[in-house]
Amino acid sequence: MKNRKIYDRTDNLKYTAKEISLMLEVHKSLEDVLDIMFYLMRNSREHSFVILLISAENIALKELLEKEKRDTDLVYDIANHESICAMICQETEVDGGYHFANRIIQNIQEANGEEIYCVELEVRTSKYSNKDVVIRTVDSYLKAKHEGKRGEVIFKTIY
Repeated sequence: MKNRKIYDRTDNLKYTAKEISLMLEVHKSLEDVLDIMFYLMRNSREHSFVILLISAENIALKELLEKEKRDTDLVYDIANHESICAMICQETEVDGGYHFANRIIQNIQEANGEEIYCVELEVRTSKYSNKDVVIRTVDSYLKAKHEGKRGEVIFKTIY
């Protein structure tokens, strides 16, 4: 039996098993830290944060991110998926997150990294669940890959 093709993915994105697996792995990796971030937001200690999901080939991505991050940023390897990392950037808003991601992409390119995809989701409220935030982030990442948006920063905000 042949695998069925998925048509018209831009209008009605249907996920493959591998893509759903990615969502589960990102959720598993970020679940506890998102609980903490939402707790801090509900108690007025955190105003916003950014989730960055980035992938690149032919480079030690986590090492590069660890060198570039601030002391308050958290970096996570996404298990079972090559060259995909997630970051949580505390007290980060649109401008700062966008400029940071652009700098990361430039550093990856200078180090001869390839197939770079980068999405960021600014979270300005704690009314969403961890899963909703993760699915929105991964959905943006998958759409960017499907649309071939290499080397671009795709930035969204929820509030």
